[in-house]
Amino acid sequence: MNIHEYQAKSVLRQFGVTTLKGKTAKSVDEAVKVAQEMGGSVWVVKAQIHAGGRGKAGGVKVAKSLDEVKKYASEILGKTLVTHQTGPEGKKVQLLFIEEGCNIKKEYYVATLVDRATGKVAMMASSEGGMDIEEVAAKTPEKIHTVQIDPVTGLMPFQARQLAFKIGMPGPVAGKAVKFFMGLYNAFIDKDASMAEINPLVETADGNVICLDAKMNFDSNALYRHADIVEMRDLTEEEPTEIEASKHDLAFIKLDGNIGCMVNGAGLAMSTLDIIKLEGGNPANFLDVGGGATKEKVTAAFKIILEDKNVKGILVNIFGGIMKCDIIADGVISASKELGLKVPLVVRLQGTNVELGKKMLQDSGLNIIPADDLTDAAKKIVAAVKG
Repeated sequence: MNIHEYQAKSVLRQFGVTTLKGKTAKSVDEAVKVAQEMGGSVWVVKAQIHAGGRGKAGGVKVAKSLDEVKKYASEILGKTLVTHQTGPEGKKVQLLFIEEGCNIKKEYYVATLVDRATGKVAMMASSEGGMDIEEVAAKTPEKIHTVQIDPVTGLMPFQARQLAFKIGMPGPVAGKAVKFFMGLYNAFIDKDASMAEINPLVETADGNVICLDAKMNFDSNALYRHADIVEMRDLTEEEPTEIEASKHDLAFIKLDGNIGCMVNGAGLAMSTLDIIKLEGGNPANFLDVGGGATKEKVTAAFKIILEDKNVKGILVNIFGGIMKCDIIADGVISASKELGLKVPLVVRLQGTNVELGKKMLQDSGLNIIPADDLTDAAKKIVAAVKG
């Protein structure tokens, strides 16, 4: 689950991470009023969308007068921002964050994330913070320094200090950065985050260390422990079909292909997508119905797949362990009849009650194409979609 910048900052402040004063606005007039109440002579008008790269897309502007606040708010609010993370369709800006300005001396980068390779939490930092951090990672990876954190001890102060010195922070600033890094790590662990990124982390002219921008993602499996985080969910930033899928406890991610996929098990689902691509097709989604799907859940999955008008065929690939093949077959038949399925449907079943499931599909009278194995299924659905 993702949250907005202003929300991430509110979480980080609870753990001692220093941020600037700011407030959200949903209209141009409200943006001007916020700036007036905040006082000062410099404000930053920021688009709030669930994507990075806002600055390069024109979604972050520095205003040096209230007239400029009004001008930039008018330009950004309602605009569709296209960044490297939104895809070509972009995201429409429906909310602004008006923040006070500060005198920046130096920009840095710091992030905390789960390192799957080591099974630990890693903290990464660089002296090259700002809008071009992706370019730094690609061209000069030696400028990015990483600390692997032992889950027993957590981030130790000496590790935080070493990281601060490695990215070139002077002594007094490094001392403040230690507290900052410790707060970032504690927020990450306490809130079950999967990623917490501050870019840029800035050293101000008066020697303070401040979070100028923040992004946080959270482990959806742990949200039951964090009602405060769940309240921050912005459904307008999410794909409608993914929202509907979450209501039925389905793992669903929309892709840009034309072959709908319904599979049980994340690993099998990934393999299914790979083999479809190998055979020259393009998956339209990742959909994992899980190990204990019911007839109703399978029907809901079919409806979600078919809401995508780009879908020209569906591949069902089920390995029945806990999940029984006859249950899947019953759901497939029910959904096909209820929805009046008009696109080609290939079904590959294997495992518990597989013969019963196959017989149910065969006796259904529906135009269902059976497949013997995954490669066979992929070949058949790609051929059917291509006509």
